[in-house]
Amino acid sequence: METLIINIPDKKSTLVKQILKGLGVTIQENNQTKESAYRKKLLKVSTWAAEDLNSFEDSRKSFENLSPQQW
Repeated sequence: METLIINIPDKKSTLVKQILKGLGVTIQENNQTKESAYRKKLLKVSTWAAEDLNSFEDSRKSFENLSPQQW
């Protein structure tokens, strides 16, 4: 079996895929668009500086220092 990569105009894509499937050709989806979309999503993820995390650490320490009230 051979692998063939072709560029099809958007308007003709559906027709060409139907013809190729009729001939028994297996069509693989383009993974590059999925990867690029995934990378774009990753670029939108915010990062936290050490200073941002300090407030969480201070809150955790304060919470650990609390003692339950005796009844």
